[in-house]
This record gives sequence, structure tokens and C-alpha cells, in this order.
Amino acid sequence: MENAPAIEIKDLTKTYRATKKADAKLALKGVDLTVPRGSIFGLLGPNGAGKSTLINIIAGLVTKSSGSVKICGYDIETQTRQARASIGVVPQEISMDVYFTPWQSLENQAGYYGVPKSERRSDEILAALGLADKRNAYVRSLSGGMKRRLLIGKALVHNPPVLILDEPTAGVDIELRRQLWHYVEDLHSKGTTIILTTHYLEEAESLCDQIAIIHNGEITANENKSTLLNRLDQKTLVITPTRARKTIPAGLKDLDCAIREDGTVAISYRTQQTSFSDLLAKVKASKISIADLRTEQPDLEDVFMALTYDRDETP
Repeated sequence: MENAPAIEIKDLTKTYRATKKADAKLALKGVDLTVPRGSIFGLLGPNGAGKSTLINIIAGLVTKSSGSVKICGYDIETQTRQARASIGVVPQEISMDVYFTPWQSLENQAGYYGVPKSERRSDEILAALGLADKRNAYVRSLSGGMKRRLLIGKALVHNPPVLILDEPTAGVDIELRRQLWHYVEDLHSKGTTIILTTHYLEEAESLCDQIAIIHNGEITANENKSTLLNRLDQKTLVITPTRARKTIPAGLKDLDCAIREDGTVAISYRTQQTSFSDLLAKVKASKISIADLRTEQPDLEDVFMALTYDRDETP
């Protein structure tokens, strides 16, 4: 269904039943979420927020309690085959048969999805992921990073229009991380919708064009990246004096001002309450000898903390 969103979730709930060791838990509380086609979509949240439950329901690994989930317009309950064929999932945990070769792993996975041999792309996928030279090696001989790349390959054998990456760079070195993102961006450029969960917020800020934040089983934000980053009406003016400061100038003590370890003066202000020109006038009146100055804006980590930090909890 070409005009349907990549993912469409309405009023989704999930309650885990009570066990001898734990009470019943409401993991998802009426989640509504739409992932546009062709986006790189970030799904972020602290541990225990409901990310894994949500992804596992989409992937068909966990049964929802109520609500609806559609993948490319296909309902996961009534059109299960089409829905699952529309998605590839790269799990967080590395799990595969170590006695197959990478090529055999991809071929077997393609067979599970009913991909005819004439349409399989095992060698093409291995080459794209930098695993061509490991084609006939046993999976058990691969490094952790290579196994993670192979997991991505397995998720792509049936050429799904939607790819979910669940913490794909956890424990991966910087060079491999860059290679993975280069390949992901290439997939995206060819029309694949990417859904990314990650604890590396700088990755989400760099890669994603839309971001949703889930907290305590609820979506607390779902906006394009620029709108989300502008949620915090705050900037910081950082002044580098010609001589490092140890104390706050008297003329700036009525502002949210601090001296940083490097001797710079940092003044935080709200853009809707204080104009930059008025702030500079105060700085000039304080007679600081300025060598340089710059402004800092909130990043995704600042917004994430503002939306997920429970003020009644101990930080």
C-alpha cells in the first residue's frame, strides 16, 4: 500500500500479566504513533520506557493487549504475512547459528521469506556490508562488529520497505559505527524507511529527521528534529575574556551566570524574555574585556532529559 505510512499505531496498550515474582505491569498506555514513509525516524527513551515492548509488538514477537498496528497499511493481526514481509528487524542482541557461513545465513533467511533463488542478493549484501571476504568463513569466527553487520544483512534479504535498527551500534567501535551509518544512509537514499533506537543521542540528532520520545509507556514527543530541538527556549552566551575570570562581574550577578573551569563566563537566558542586544549591553556595561564570544543552543540530550526526567525521583 504505497500511500500508507510506514508504521501506523493507534491506542496501543500492553499489560504484562502478574507472576509469582512480579505484579502486573502496564508497559504501553494507549500509544499513538505514525512513522512517515521514507524517513529516518528515531524512537528514544530511557530504560524501561516501553521501547522494546513497542518494537517487539511491531515485529510480531509480543502480543498486544489492545489497539492496532499497521505496517505499510497491513494490519499485523489480520494481514500478518504481508505485514511481516514489509519489515526487517535488527535486534539488539546478537543471536545466530555460528556453524553457518555468512552466505549460508543469508540464503537460509531468504528461504524463510520465500525469496526465489534467482532473486536472492546474498553476495550483493555481503559486499555492501564489507563481509565479502568472510563469505565462506564460519559465523563463529567473526568479530562482534562483523556479526552485527551480518544481522543487518539478514534483515535485508527480502528487501523490506521498513527497517528497524534496535541499538545497532551498541559496543561497536567508531570506525565500524561510521561504516554502518554510511550503509544505512545509502539504504535511506534508495527509499527504505529507517526506524532507529539508540542510547547514543548524538547519533539520533545527526541522522534522524523525525524523533519520538517514549517515557513511562507514553509518547511524550513526536516531532521533526528542528521543532523538537526548539522546545527549550534557552540559549547560553559564552564569553572568553582576555584574562580568565574567577568571579562573576557585579553587573552580571542578576543573570543566570556562571564561571566555567576554563575561566569563560556562561550566561544562560530565555530568548523570549531577553533580547541578545540587551544582553550584550549588560555585558559591555560590566566592563569585561572580551577576546571571543559564542552562543550555545540546547542539543537533543538537553531536550531528552527535560522530557524524561521524573522530578519526583532522585536524579
